[in-house]
Amino acid sequence: MDIRFSENTEPLVPSAIREIFKSLTDPSVISFAAGNPSPLCFPSEQFRRFCGEILEDDPAAALQYGITEGYTPLRQALQKRCRTRFGIGDGNSVIVTTGGQQGIDLTAKVLCNRGDTVICEEPTFIGALNAFRAHGCNTAGVPMRGASIDPDELEAVIKRAERPKLIYLIPTFQNPTGRTMPEDVRAACLRIAEKYGLLILEDNPYGELRFSGEDVPTIKSMDKEGRVIYCSSFSKILSPGIRVGYVICRDDVASKIAVCKQVNDVHTNQLMQMVCHRFMTDFDLDAHIKRITQIYRKKAALMIGALDETCGGVIEYTRPEGGLFIWAWLPALTDHDGFVKALAAKKLAVVPGSTFSCTAGAPSAGFRLNYSMPADEQIIKGVEILKDTAKEFI
Repeated sequence: MDIRFSENTEPLVPSAIREIFKSLTDPSVISFAAGNPSPLCFPSEQFRRFCGEILEDDPAAALQYGITEGYTPLRQALQKRCRTRFGIGDGNSVIVTTGGQQGIDLTAKVLCNRGDTVICEEPTFIGALNAFRAHGCNTAGVPMRGASIDPDELEAVIKRAERPKLIYLIPTFQNPTGRTMPEDVRAACLRIAEKYGLLILEDNPYGELRFSGEDVPTIKSMDKEGRVIYCSSFSKILSPGIRVGYVICRDDVASKIAVCKQVNDVHTNQLMQMVCHRFMTDFDLDAHIKRITQIYRKKAALMIGALDETCGGVIEYTRPEGGLFIWAWLPALTDHDGFVKALAAKKLAVVPGSTFSCTAGAPSAGFRLNYSMPADEQIIKGVEILKDTAKEFI
């Protein structure tokens, strides 16, 4: 029997990253392909203690239905932290979501109609691209040059786009490039959104993971009109498995998101929300973040140092100041699929740049490297494989 899939899901294909994960059961494979935080960074003992205390002290609240908008004490704690840490003022509502991915999906669901265009950095996060495509949106990319996109190019893409509706940006430690957008470009993006009557979805899951350089104000902190929807999660600072994220936005948008979330999953896991609240109130969260960023500083320095030592003049790459990723590319590469397959044959997994393209299947000379997951010795060996394979393709 033939199944006729819906128009919204027909163009969707499995994430290349998730498909790569299936091959990583082979312990001999070195993976630079993950987007995961290091298990060394999980505060397991505190999770065990907080879960036990909550289930001992207030099991009914933890195991019962909760309100769709999220556990109220957690929402209050998030509002306070985002005000002090990211400059996001009052006058916004907080919706707790089932991971940051749900925040992106629900934002697209409440704002976009089929045929609208979402303007994105090129390359950008595949999970967001699939969310926009699932709602029938077109995606148009603004090429990243240097540290970020060029505001003039952003405006040009908006002018060419059919029914532009939303600008999606990951300004800090961008996925997949690791780049950080300068403050003046952030301000320019906001001015352009105001000029054309567009909204901005600012995705900031990596913003707490700075290990060098100076903080840059969030776009949401510059927003005076409620034009920016801010999305983040606990995935990179506590654990991705708990699936707790959040959206901060103006009240009318938040109300629509809450209605759509009721349809999706009623509410986010109540126990994990309560655990996250404990981490924010009964735990030195800043000290924990400082500890894990030291781990990422060391791993990033090790990978960049190995690339500097062995790949100079062969491979070009970014130098992130935080987050989990390095973007690398071979300027003269033409056989993109062949290069990634050759690496896989040598037991090194990377994510091909085409995965992150706003134009599905478009070739890319780039590829994403992750330094948070591989062991130190795997980083050294993997970079050697990169160098040897790159020389075969240039």
